[in-house]
Amino acid sequence: MARALALAERGRETATPNPNVGCVIARGGRILGEGWHARAGEPHAEAMALAACGEGAEGATVYLTLEPCSHHGRTPPCADALVAARVGRVVASLEDPNLLVKGKGFDRLRSAGIRVETGLLAAQAREAHLGFLSRMERGRPWLRLKCAASLDGRVALANGESRWITGEAARRDVHALRARSCAMLTGIGTVLRDDPQLTVRHVPCSRQPRRVVIDSRLELPPGARILAGEPPLVLTVSEDRARRQALEARGAEVVTVPAEGAKTDLAAVARLLAERGFNEVTVETGAKLNGALLRAGVVDEIVLYLAPLLMGDAAQGLFALPGFEALGEAPRLRWIDRRCVGADVRVTARLET
Repeated sequence: MARALALAERGRETATPNPNVGCVIARGGRILGEGWHARAGEPHAEAMALAACGEGAEGATVYLTLEPCSHHGRTPPCADALVAARVGRVVASLEDPNLLVKGKGFDRLRSAGIRVETGLLAAQAREAHLGFLSRMERGRPWLRLKCAASLDGRVALANGESRWITGEAARRDVHALRARSCAMLTGIGTVLRDDPQLTVRHVPCSRQPRRVVIDSRLELPPGARILAGEPPLVLTVSEDRARRQALEARGAEVVTVPAEGAKTDLAAVARLLAERGFNEVTVETGAKLNGALLRAGVVDEIVLYLAPLLMGDAAQGLFALPGFEALGEAPRLRWIDRRCVGADVRVTARLET
């Protein structure tokens, strides 16, 4: 199963919106075939592994990171393929929470006399499929805030200067984080201030994440760099037809989302992103939207790059959050990972649920 999980990582950046499943078929301590799901519409991990076995899968054990599908989509059901190959046992880490599959793949296998076992390395499999599981179980993507700050928690000088707080190695690491993301989300304030591209450029990438801009009043300039390349998704509460048409003329897809007062309903945004098939969404934006997303309860993870630099009290902070009267009111996180990236430190923390 550890090998199946390693294979699943090969589809990490490309399998979206499908889960990046890994599969190993073995008998008597020897691997007969292995596979992983690379792209939607292409063979699933089970089909790839069975093809590698040729005619030799009968009676073998199949190790899967997720329950095999049991419905016809772009490809035939994998559960049927395993039955046809006459495998003897299927060991799957997790049941697929997708209602089209949930339990049905296992039922198909059992009805054909195939032994089914679940739960092996389940925690590791949940980590491998965290975005897909979030979308299926909670109706929203796994959403992470990516931030870069000085040691005293500042993201820009008072005059807005912020390039570059962290070093080249950290910036390259950020692009690897973008590459695994289904979408990159930012706010109009960041676009107006920094004119970012939000593309993957510093690491190999065969699928660029979709760029998404929250722009309540449709202030996105027609010359913004984020409009170059694949058209971004612009989310707004504005009814200004002239501004909408100007952005659509530049290729942007403009979608009206529910409002919360005069602002965008961020919980509704999270649901919309899930409906679009985005499993993992990375946010690169400023303190105002960072804080709003945290207050809306749609943030799962914070990835923070800390530079050995002090910027002072007048510099801009990480999160625009209200003042708390007691420590018990403050959001609690738990550490997931801490490591050096070049001259900087990357820390990853998750919101307690």
